[in-house]
Amino acid sequence: MYLAEFLTIAVAHLFAVASPGPDFAIVLRHSIVRGKHAGLWTSLGVAAGILLHVTYCILGIGLLLSSSPTLLAGVKLVAAIYLSYLGIIVIKASLNQASYNIKETNIASISARSLVLTGFLTNGLNPKATLFFLALFSVIIDSDTPLMVQAGYGLYLSVATFVWFACLSLLLGMEPIRNFILRAGRWFERAMGFILIALGVQLFTSQISA
Repeated sequence: MYLAEFLTIAVAHLFAVASPGPDFAIVLRHSIVRGKHAGLWTSLGVAAGILLHVTYCILGIGLLLSSSPTLLAGVKLVAAIYLSYLGIIVIKASLNQASYNIKETNIASISARSLVLTGFLTNGLNPKATLFFLALFSVIIDSDTPLMVQAGYGLYLSVATFVWFACLSLLLGMEPIRNFILRAGRWFERAMGFILIALGVQLFTSQISA
């Protein structure tokens, strides 16, 4: 009965999750620099962020957020600051590093909890994700769809997100690929830092122009 609705959601999510953005950047960075296990923990955090979006959409908080320009602007500002902060931390770490050895960059240097939290905040504070899920639950999903079915959709979206980024982590975390990319050493870190800052600045400027 809800097959058409589910397929529409699945296809829309596939295009959204495959698009480069903050989630992709942070998973890429952790997978390359710290290995596949770090990428997997970060992916788990991103997937948990999806559940946050789903929860407030089901509860109706998403509608409140979209209807309040001031509140939405506040979320965008916090997200812009957070992404810029991550970028600055990454660049600072690369500048303070006297040498860059792939053998030294592993999960032991950072806790799994921190990786999950980073992924969760990166996705949870992303206003584009907020608007995307609001569109799903207000336009595509019928208001008569039972809450349990909507919750099932949300669970699928979270699992599908984890599977996508987990596969990405396993691929990028392979030693030959890591070695190839990390030949640039600190320059790779700096590039990732600038990308995160650029995403933050783009988000901030879009909030001002709006």
